[in-house]
Amino acid sequence: MPEIKTDARDLIRSALESGVAAGDLDTLVESLDSADLLHAMFRLDPDEQRQLLSSVSAERAANLIEDLPDTHAAELLEEMTAQESATILEELSSDHRVDILSELDREDTEAILQHLDDEDVQEIRDLIAYPPDVAGGLMMTEFATYHKTATVREVVDDITGHDGDYEFLTVHYVYVVGRRQTLVGVLRLRDLVFANPDAKIGTIAKTAKTVSPATSLLELDQFFADYDIAAVPVVNDKQQLLGIVRRRSLLEALAEKSESDSLKAAGIVGGDELRSMPVWVRSRRRLSWLSVNIGLNIIAASVIAVYEDTLSAVIALAVFLPIVSDMSGCSGNQAVAVSMRELTLGAAEPKDVARVWGKELAVGLINGLALGVLLGLAAWVWKGNAILSMVVGVALALNTVLAVSIGGTVPLILKRLKVDPAVASGPLLTTITDMCGFFLVLSLASMVLPRLI
Repeated sequence: MPEIKTDARDLIRSALESGVAAGDLDTLVESLDSADLLHAMFRLDPDEQRQLLSSVSAERAANLIEDLPDTHAAELLEEMTAQESATILEELSSDHRVDILSELDREDTEAILQHLDDEDVQEIRDLIAYPPDVAGGLMMTEFATYHKTATVREVVDDITGHDGDYEFLTVHYVYVVGRRQTLVGVLRLRDLVFANPDAKIGTIAKTAKTVSPATSLLELDQFFADYDIAAVPVVNDKQQLLGIVRRRSLLEALAEKSESDSLKAAGIVGGDELRSMPVWVRSRRRLSWLSVNIGLNIIAASVIAVYEDTLSAVIALAVFLPIVSDMSGCSGNQAVAVSMRELTLGAAEPKDVARVWGKELAVGLINGLALGVLLGLAAWVWKGNAILSMVVGVALALNTVLAVSIGGTVPLILKRLKVDPAVASGPLLTTITDMCGFFLVLSLASMVLPRLI
């Protein structure tokens, strides 16, 4: 008989309900496949997730937290005691620890900090002061540094003798420093293996490429594209080593930003949404956007009411109204996506509205003309009416130019007004392109109505 695979969530839930010892629960969690374990975590309700985190060892709980979105991890920790949260956070790398704490209310953060060592607290305060979209906000402080006067033998003996201290060193570099943590150079661990054991590491270290704490995501992205290294040291204006930014951390930050913007654009506001969250929370977050859209859609549809007689006279126009508005909306959304990415990377700022509009206008004219011709030909083939063909083709061409102009510039304008462009750009674009698309088709048709009937 085929082997029946037991569901990981049911195993964990059963263990929690029976109150098994922490050690046995650790063993159970460790025995599960990582993908099955993550799936099970998302399917447990929040209370069960918190119970699991409280029941396993702090190290195991930290491993579970690492795989969850930062906002969700923060929501779980804020409902646990400050002592429990602090114990788990101590097991996380410095950059991940700060990412989660930055999602908490100030009061909850301060309560947790009271249960951490003074050195860790100062480190957290230093890191959390940086914006999340610059090198300072992405860097971690777990890295290997040795004074330039140390010998190769001393460095190798220290690393091999204190492997537990380097559990977060996923990047195999040794940073060579002078007085007051001034960066002298960098060595790969494999370089140490083949070096003269009695050589001073300062004499064999290679010059390190560095970035400042204010380096933007765009600059970091370009840096890692130019240099095939796994991490870059972050230094201040005195060349003192502050931390390192891993290539992986940058990619994760860009992916998280993209996912967050996609959720906001789809109307999921107020943070990440998971189906393990309470129903009323998920419903409230969605309704806050959907209820506004009702009003916006009524405004767009009101244009049709104004031209009701024209639409009644030429029923064929009803077929082309959604085509014109939808195609223009697609073009506008492409422009929104590009602007959102450039805002994320720092390639565009609110002051670049004129430049962005000029770039989008050129694309809009070309694509608008091409799409207008295609739709016009389709109308002519269907109805054999050249005037109808001209009306829908010109309407689509003009609305496409308008849509890309709005899609490209509105995110920048909203950013200047301190409104989240990921949330507001979509509804504004949809409303305006629908209104203008309906207006262009119906107004042009009204002008030549006798020749359409």
